[in-house]
Amino acid sequence: MHDATDGDPASVPSQDQNGPAVPDFMQKYGEERAKRLRDDGINQYINPLQSDKWRHILEDPAVKAGTPVNRPVRNGGHSKVVIFGCGFGGILMAVHLIQAGMPVDDILMVDKAGGFGGTWWWNRYPGLMCDVESYIYLPLLEETGYMPKRKYSSGLEIREYVDKIVERYGLLPRAMFQSSGKSAKWNDKTNEWDLQILEQPKGGAKTTISIKADFVMFASGVLNNAHLPALPGMDDFKGHMFHTARWDYNYTGGTQEKPELTGLEGKRVAFIGTGATGVQAVPELARYAKDLYVFQRTPSSIDVRDNKDTDPVEWNEQIAAEKGWQKVRNDNFNAFVNNVPSKPEKDLVNDGWTNAPSYSALIGTPKKVTMENVADHVQNLHALDYARTEKIRQRTEQIVKDPATAKMLQAWYPTWCKRPCFHDEYLPTFNKSNVHLVDTDGKGVDKITTKGIVVQGTEYEVDLIILGTGFVSPSLKSAAGKADIAVTGRDGISLEERNDQGQVMTIHGIATPDFPNMFWPGPLQAAATANQSFTLDIMSAHIAYVVTQGIKRASGKAVIEPSNEGAEAWSNLIMSQAITFAAMQGCTPGYMNREGEADKIPPEAMMIAARNSVWGHGIKSFQDHIEAWRAKGDMEGFQVTAAAAA
Repeated sequence: MHDATDGDPASVPSQDQNGPAVPDFMQKYGEERAKRLRDDGINQYINPLQSDKWRHILEDPAVKAGTPVNRPVRNGGHSKVVIFGCGFGGILMAVHLIQAGMPVDDILMVDKAGGFGGTWWWNRYPGLMCDVESYIYLPLLEETGYMPKRKYSSGLEIREYVDKIVERYGLLPRAMFQSSGKSAKWNDKTNEWDLQILEQPKGGAKTTISIKADFVMFASGVLNNAHLPALPGMDDFKGHMFHTARWDYNYTGGTQEKPELTGLEGKRVAFIGTGATGVQAVPELARYAKDLYVFQRTPSSIDVRDNKDTDPVEWNEQIAAEKGWQKVRNDNFNAFVNNVPSKPEKDLVNDGWTNAPSYSALIGTPKKVTMENVADHVQNLHALDYARTEKIRQRTEQIVKDPATAKMLQAWYPTWCKRPCFHDEYLPTFNKSNVHLVDTDGKGVDKITTKGIVVQGTEYEVDLIILGTGFVSPSLKSAAGKADIAVTGRDGISLEERNDQGQVMTIHGIATPDFPNMFWPGPLQAAATANQSFTLDIMSAHIAYVVTQGIKRASGKAVIEPSNEGAEAWSNLIMSQAITFAAMQGCTPGYMNREGEADKIPPEAMMIAARNSVWGHGIKSFQDHIEAWRAKGDMEGFQVTAAAAA
């Protein structure tokens, strides 16, 4: 799939060969961005976790009322490790601890969901699929021996695969579902964490229990909390409404296993949002709804997906033929997405991601960027990116028959400003007579009425409103704050207050001073890539190493904590690489830049933001760095002390 413009900006055709010159399309980017800028920034959304009126919208539809809470650790009991979060992050933390020698019975896993899976538990909407190749996205494929059904797995297959991992490592008896952390306080006298956990069985009474833990880990996810648009009249609508992260099959008909949405026949359906969720759900809704109105602020960039069944012969002889193949394949994938100067001879994944080297503007690149060459770096990224985005805009014109609709569906922003999408049915859906694109020209919906939705003075009467409005920005809250857990470290220090001040310094993005024996897997001050599960695998293995090596050093109960000097040195190293991300300045508003607020911070706050960036040289560079650190064997930057058992 690679073309002549794959890696070298100099190979991008000149102005007379390939449309507008750089200043022209940059001006267009700026004009489209301006449409989305709002004074209220992130306050244009409601976080249901913080709203008594809307908290009900996050109720778990997959759990039957009366399902009891499993309590592996008694009230007043103790667990060596408590992991908050049962998605891939929490699962991989547990697996790597077990692989490092920790008994599974020393681990307690807590999640407000009714089962394992994280985002793949909550999201069950029709059309749900992972946009990263399953051969690299599904972790531990070598250990489980599992062969994914297709190049890109469905959400259902991923959730079923999660259960295979859970069964293999015996995690289910150690899980406490329908439960969430309330608080975690470090106890200097016992060298333990005092935890309060709220049990919330569906249809049952809430109960708070207290337990103690040597280690606390937060695997809260990056995009874990669904949010709602703060629209006038939201609670006036007389029809039905739900968020895609809590899909209501009782209303639409069907199930995730068999998504025949017969309940929508004869119904007028509104879908608000055209991000990655909308791109997948809209084609399925269009099959059943009498009329489907898709409300768009900013179009997504829709490249080819080209999914296909896994060929068992190819799988056994080419993909999974040698030991260590999955890491090799991930490293190969990252070499292209991070746009490394010297790429592998063969692109093993060869898809839309590996043909988007400009995405390195968001996740880093080993290319050296300095104050002297940063302007050239940004210009080269834009030149490299333009050929790709123009090809995608042309694809839209070729697929969508109505020229006006095609124009409204064209994305005018760099690849790195919003998560790129890949789909082969979304654009053709707008050729159907029952599908209506309501483009709001960047302004969004005006209000909700009792009957429907108003945009620019026109009311669209509907029976159902589906909110595909995304999630709370990953840059908000600490790893614990994302799970609504109040954490207090040494001397009464609040983790959330320190986070809000931008003062959470870490080592390797996994631990911070004044909060002993507490860990999380980034993403700030750690590495990032397009394949989040690979990042979580790397970070979880690293956390398991630090914890188990610390216990060995202490010859028993250990207190492990970054030193202030170590965290300061790491933060300065992160800050020194932050210039790599200069092209993010001026992006179209979205969750990646807190709806444009990131561009408004005062100069004195820029240094704090730079210190809280991610590793700038790409994930392979980060891997090499922490592996070299582990090879030294001295746990440089961490303080490890022995603590008497309580």
